[in-house]
Amino acid sequence: MSISPPPTPPSRAVTDDEWRFETVTLPCEWVEDYHPGGYHPVVLGDVFNNGQYKVIRKLGEGSYSTVWLACDLRNGGYVALKILVAQLPESTAELHILRHITGTAPTEAAKHVTRLLGEFEHHGPNGVHKCLVFEPMGPNVNSMVEELPQFKPRMFGMKVRYPLWMAKGILKQSLDALTFLHRNGIAHGDFQPGNILFTLKDLRSTPEDVLRQEEDVEAESISPPVQRLDGKEDKWAPRYLCVAQSITYFFASPPTNTVTPLGLRAPELILTGVVNNTLDVWSFGCLVFQLITGEPLFCVPPSEYEDDDHLLSLTERLGALPDELYRHWKTSSLYFTPDRKLSNCQIGAVDPGEEPHMVEQISMEEQFDSAEPDIDEKEADEVKTLIRWILQYDPAKRPSPEEILSHPWFRNIGAGRI
Repeated sequence: MSISPPPTPPSRAVTDDEWRFETVTLPCEWVEDYHPGGYHPVVLGDVFNNGQYKVIRKLGEGSYSTVWLACDLRNGGYVALKILVAQLPESTAELHILRHITGTAPTEAAKHVTRLLGEFEHHGPNGVHKCLVFEPMGPNVNSMVEELPQFKPRMFGMKVRYPLWMAKGILKQSLDALTFLHRNGIAHGDFQPGNILFTLKDLRSTPEDVLRQEEDVEAESISPPVQRLDGKEDKWAPRYLCVAQSITYFFASPPTNTVTPLGLRAPELILTGVVNNTLDVWSFGCLVFQLITGEPLFCVPPSEYEDDDHLLSLTERLGALPDELYRHWKTSSLYFTPDRKLSNCQIGAVDPGEEPHMVEQISMEEQFDSAEPDIDEKEADEVKTLIRWILQYDPAKRPSPEEILSHPWFRNIGAGRI
C-alpha cells in the first residue's frame, strides 16, 4: 500500500478517467459514489446518534441514500435508518413531505405511509448527512412475489405472480394510500411496486443474532474488501459494501402492504414533461395490469430510442395518440405516414434500402388474455374495463384515486396498511 495520502476526490459524479476503485460486481450501490457530498461509508456494527443506533443489516439503497436495520440501544427494538447523501439535490423534498403529512394527519398517515420516528445529523468524511429514522418495513411488492412458497423451487415455465386475492389486497391498500396522499395535496411521483412495502410483524422480541447480517464474502452478503486502483488507503469509502437483505421471513400476513420506471410513465410526461397528480393514477392503472397478469403492460428497456419504443407500445396497446399529444412526437414520421397510418415498427427508423419492419399489433385486452391470469372471464372483463377507464390519454378524464376506490371491483376488499 502506498504511503503518500491520496488526493481528495471531487464532490460530484466522477468521470471514467477518475475511477478510484476496483469494480465491485455484487448488487450494491456504485462504489464510486463514495466521495465528498456522496454516501456515508457504513459497515456492519457502526453506531449512530451518540451511541443510540447500531447497524446490523443492510436493507437497501437508492440514488440518494442507503437504508439499514439498526438496534435502538436506548429504547429497545429495531428501526430502519435511512442515511442520505451529504449533498442532496434541491428537488428532493422527502423530509418536508414526511413532516407535513405527519403533522397534518398523524393517525391516518400511520395507516398508509412509513412512519418517521425521528431525524438527526451525522458528520462523516463525505460531509454532514441527514439521517431519518423509520419503523422497519418488509420487502417491496417487486421482490416479495419471489419469496412466496409456491414458487420454490422455481420450475421452468412457471408463471411468477401474486395470487389474485393477494394482488387485489395490494392494489386496494395502495389505492387507499394514494387517495390519502392526494387528499392532502401530495402527488407521489414515483408510484411503483418497488415503493410499495409489506409491513412486518413485531420484531421487538426477535433476537439480534437472527436479524444480523453476516460479514461473509463467500456467501456474498458483503463484497470483498474495497480496493483503490492506486493501492492507497481510502477514507471516503467503506471497507466493504453490503448486499441488501430485506427481512422477507418476518413479513405480516399477506394483505387481505426518479424517477418513474420507463414503463409506468404517462404519455404527457414522455412528450411534454408535464407533471401533475394524475401521473400517479396512470402508474396505478399499469400496476393493476402487472399484478393481475404477472407481466408489465409496457416493457421499455433503456435505450437511445426508449421514448419512441414506449410511444409505439402505447399506440399498439391503447390506440392512437390524440392530436394534441401526437404533434409533440418529433420523430413520429419515422413510424407513421402523413395521414397517421403505421408504416414501420423498427425502433430508430429503417436503414437505407431496407423494407419497413411491421409486427402484428396487440391490444391491452389481447395481451391481458394471452397472459392467462387466474381469473374468470366475467371478472377479467371487469378488470380490463377498469384499466381502460384509468389509462386515458387526457389527464382531465382520468378518475381520481377516490373515484377508482368506488369501482365495483374494489368493493368488499378489506382495508389495511401497505
